Amino acid sequence: MNPSARKTYNENFTEEKYADFLVDLNAGLKNPIEFRIAETPVFLTDDFRDKLVRAGNEIIATLLKPNFKELSKRAIPGKWQVANENGHPHFIALDFGVCKDGEGNIVPKLIEMQGFPSLYGFQVHLAENYRHTFNIHGNQTIYFNDLNKSGYLDLFKKTVLGPYQPHEVVIMDVDAPNQKTAVDFHITESYLGTPVVSLADLIQEGDQLFYMHGGEKKRIRRIYNRLIFDEIENDPEIFNKVVDIRQPLDVEWVTHPNWFYRISKYTIPLLEGDHIPKTQFLHELKEVPQDLQNHVLKPLFSFAGQGVIIDIMDGDIEKIKDPENWILQEKVTYEPVVESPDGGVKVEIRLLYLWPDDDAKPTLAVNLARLSRGKMIGVRYNKDFDWVGGTVAFMHK
Repeated sequence: MNPSARKTYNENFTEEKYADFLVDLNAGLKNPIEFRIAETPVFLTDDFRDKLVRAGNEIIATLLKPNFKELSKRAIPGKWQVANENGHPHFIALDFGVCKDGEGNIVPKLIEMQGFPSLYGFQVHLAENYRHTFNIHGNQTIYFNDLNKSGYLDLFKKTVLGPYQPHEVVIMDVDAPNQKTAVDFHITESYLGTPVVSLADLIQEGDQLFYMHGGEKKRIRRIYNRLIFDEIENDPEIFNKVVDIRQPLDVEWVTHPNWFYRISKYTIPLLEGDHIPKTQFLHELKEVPQDLQNHVLKPLFSFAGQGVIIDIMDGDIEKIKDPENWILQEKVTYEPVVESPDGGVKVEIRLLYLWPDDDAKPTLAVNLARLSRGKMIGVRYNKDFDWVGGTVAFMHK
């Protein structure tokens, strides 16, 4: 982490500024942000930024292999297969924990990966408010590949809209207005002009989809998909109430739902490199490691850290009835590298890629960061702490 930028920031930080920052961050939004925003951004050194970029490049190389679809075909649960899958994901998110290697170097270690969009709109808004309130120097950026705000939004627009007009593309989630990340939907709407709809708002006529806007029925050509099937898993009758989006429909997906599974925990055992924790499919495990305390068990088909067994006890592996749906992963120990007023804080950095239809490969565009003092990064593990939550990493241009 950048010690000079950290020292300057901490010396000028006050709780009053943070309170003002939150007021400005929420100003003009339809509803207040529902997740905790950290008191500080992260400041990366050039060296660590370059390590992140190299680690990401190594992983992307695997995803670009011609046989990747064949390697990942078992990743998609049969009941959640969606028709008309395209050739590549439009969004890729790679989560890296900031760790220390055996030689004492600070390094990124892969934690999770997703072929699914994250807070691509909100991160721009968040960074601008950090910069304004805390007077972050203009030579610091949240973007990669020489992008600035306008260049980034052009690439974002190209990825989401493709050849269509904004009113022909919808941002869709199960219950969009009531999602914790609804703020991102509405900021994206302001940047791109794409309306926000819920699953129940879709109207099917033949193989075409429509939505109502201002009393007028409008055709949907493309769906910017934010729906995760896990969220409707407990309602087996849901597709008797709404459009069954798994069927062949005359609509394009950004990103197609199948990529959520293809690029996921399922993919990690297929990866190699210094930045990849050793990961095995549980059903392929030949011998239970003696040092189980240095491993975690993760279900393949869950999200937001649900179901993860951090502290494995004797017998836990044997109790699992569907080992083909689990991975055993070498435990990654986060290093508390962000200096807060009362001690170090752990960091996870998410690299966010954009991949428009006609591009040969994805472009690393922007980032998201999360701070933690708990056992895991998620909100449920960091209740009652300060200097934790969602944030963004700044780097030298």
